[in-house]
Formats: sequence, structure tokens, C-alpha cells
Amino acid sequence: MKAYFTRWLPVIAKTTDRIPAVIKTPNRKTVLSIAGVAALGGLAFGPTAGAAPITSSPHAGAVAAIGLATGKARAGATTESALTTGEAAGITSVADEPDRDELIPHGIEGAQSRIPLDDAQLANAKAIIKAAKETDVGERGAVIGVATSLQESKLYNLGHLGTYNDHDSQGLFQQRPSSGWGSPDEITDPDYASKAFFNALKNVGGWHQLPLTAAAQTVQVSAYPYAYAQWEEQAADVVQQLW
Repeated sequence: MKAYFTRWLPVIAKTTDRIPAVIKTPNRKTVLSIAGVAALGGLAFGPTAGAAPITSSPHAGAVAAIGLATGKARAGATTESALTTGEAAGITSVADEPDRDELIPHGIEGAQSRIPLDDAQLANAKAIIKAAKETDVGERGAVIGVATSLQESKLYNLGHLGTYNDHDSQGLFQQRPSSGWGSPDEITDPDYASKAFFNALKNVGGWHQLPLTAAAQTVQVSAYPYAYAQWEEQAADVVQQLW
């Protein structure tokens, strides 16, 4: 990815039938495509990936564009009402939420970043967590998956970004068809993309014992291997609240 595109991409949402949507419905999935300049971090290169430099919050222009994409703002308006995780996102605590020690068994590494999450991002996080359950990677695997997607796409299901794309990277994990992750339609399906990531993670020997950034990096092969660590705390919060 070009060095000067290192923050967020203002994006617009579109579905396969060109009707705006924010949450996947039967036979329809939300895919974000480019509408401006500034960049999302991190693009994955193969099933065994490049991440952009660390970002802690969305660029103001990207916030406005994402608001338009998800129906939370009119043209020219800002998205001051973007949702955060927890109570502001309408998530309530449940009795069977995972234990914190299971979610972050090795402790937090380094400074942590946190961004507001809207309905589309939360729906994608739910898809990742569902896939984690179905692939038997458990709560810890779900944290690794959510943190990885936060770094790679900020939990948005990105379509091809045109001239701003890193090769052919797409989807929640910025996986590349040319590297064997699947077809463009497959890797922009949150369930398929998440299961592909988790199946690759399961092939990493001793991944349960690895720090999050090491486990994610082994799968993603990022140019910024330590960037994943900054999202561990928010990913743990999301998994604890949505599990």
C-alpha cells in the first residue's frame, strides 16, 4: 500500500444488487468500496498479509463517509452518534460471558487503541464470533479473529478498493484470492472469510500459547507484525459482550 495512504479510507456501502445495506441478510451481504482518499490499515497476503501503520481512531472524513454508508448521517453531516462497544452499542452483560483470563491469557501488549463500532461492524464481529464457535477455536480464537479484523479492515467487509487496494486484498481480513484464500465472492462473505482465517490459525502450532500478535502475524504475514496487539483489549470486550 502506498505510504501516503496510511489512515482510513472513506467508504460507501453497497450490496451485490447495489441496494445500500448495513447488515447481511439472506442472499445479500454488505461490502464496502472506495469513495475517497486516506487509508484503512493492513492487507493480508496469504493463508499462512500486510498491515498499515498503527491507527487509533478514524479520520474525520472517513467517519462522515462511513456514517453515510451505514445510514447514520445525511450528506454533509458528521457521525457524532457512532456507536461504541458496551452499553452505548446496546450490548448487555450476560451470565455466561467468557472469563477475562480466557480472553487475554497473556496480558495486554503495549498501548491499546479503541474505535467506535457501528451496526455494520458489530454484525461483522458477530459473524467472526459465530465462526470461532463453529471452528472450535473458542473465546481466545475469537479475540484473535476480531483483533485481526480490527487491524486489517476496522471490522468492515471491504470490496476491491481500486487504485488504493493492496493487490487483490478484500474482505474483513483483507485476504487475497491470488494467494489461495478463495474467490472474491468467498472472501467477502464474512462467514467464509472468518472460517478461512480460523482454519489457518488452527494450523499454527501452539497458537493458544502465543501472544495475540504472534498468532495473528503467523496467519497474516503482515509487514507490520506488531500492529495487531493494539486491538486486543477492545477485541476482548467485544467477544465478552457478544459471545
